Parts: sequence; structure tokens; C-alpha cells
Amino acid sequence: MLKIGLTGGIGCGKSLAAQLFSEHGIAIIDADDIAHQLVMPEQPLLTMIFEQFGDHYKQTDGSLNRPALSQLVFNDIDKRHQLEAILHPAIRAEMSRQVAQAQSAYVILVIPLLFETGQQDQVDRILLIDCLPAAQQRRVLKRPDMTEDLLQNILQSQSVRAERLQQADDIINNNDDNPGHLRQQVLDLHQHYLHLSEQ
Repeated sequence: MLKIGLTGGIGCGKSLAAQLFSEHGIAIIDADDIAHQLVMPEQPLLTMIFEQFGDHYKQTDGSLNRPALSQLVFNDIDKRHQLEAILHPAIRAEMSRQVAQAQSAYVILVIPLLFETGQQDQVDRILLIDCLPAAQQRRVLKRPDMTEDLLQNILQSQSVRAERLQQADDIINNNDDNPGHLRQQVLDLHQHYLHLSEQ
């Protein structure tokens, strides 16, 4: 099974690109989606997070206060590493399980922090969704609960754009907001990956 690691900085369009690949019948395995499932109320990992960081990150319905925890971990690298130590092994295990069950010609593994967490060896090719910093900031600052300070902390936690560009096998340019341009690039790569999967 050919495994494509889809990554990119915040606001570059990873989710939209993944959706376009799924329209071609390709299995999408998203690390963030898995992380959300793993910290649903009453899940063991959520209990571990509350034990590590405190019950003040627990909302009245027992769910995780994600914005508050995000503020904490993106302002404190030690706290971020503590959270990653809880989540990442379980996320990787679940991704491997889903890869084994996938029925499509190849799979897309959406891993936002692929480079930062050293997961290059988990995939056969790396597909980078790239955009200019100005486009990134324009898109991300439209999100609820996002501030200039939080965005800068998130950007500092992610690998340098030049390093991502150097390490990627394939690159999609998503600077403009033209969905047709992105759709065509996905189609071209889909056909390329189908060819590779047959070898």
C-alpha cells in the first residue's frame, strides 16, 4: 500500500486538499481527526490529559477545553512535549490500523507535524501543501479563537517553510483562493500516485 504523507503549515489548505483526494475514492487518514476521537469524554487519554494538566481544562460536560489547552501548549514547549508524549503513540497506532484496513489504491495520511515529529519514515512520499506566509495569516486569522499572538506561537512550533519545501517529494501550490487551481493539482498528483501504486 502506497502511503502519501500530506503535510503543510497552518492555513495552507491541507483539509481541502485531503477532501479533494477523497473525491477520487482515496482513503484519508487524518492525525488531527484521530486525536479528537482519542480525547472524547471518558476516553483513557483524556483522563491522562486531565491528570497531567489539571481539571481546569475540563468543561462542564466532561469534554476537553481545546482552545485553553492550545493556548497553554503553544506558549510552553515543555507542556507541548508532555501532551505529545500522551497523544502521539496512540495516534500512530490508530493510523497504522487504518492503513491496514484501507481499500483504495493508495492512502493519504494527513500529518500536520510530519517533519516536526520525525514521521518521514512512516510514509513512502511526502506531499507538501504550500502557500506564502501572507496567505497563511489571512486565512488563519479568520478562525474563531485565533489571535495574532497565538498564530505566531503556532508558526514558531512548526518547521521552517524552506525546510519543508526542501524535504517534500511533491508540492501543491495553494497561494490563491481559486479552488479550481487546487483541484487540478490534486487530479494530476492522483494520477501520478495511481501510476506509482501499480509498480
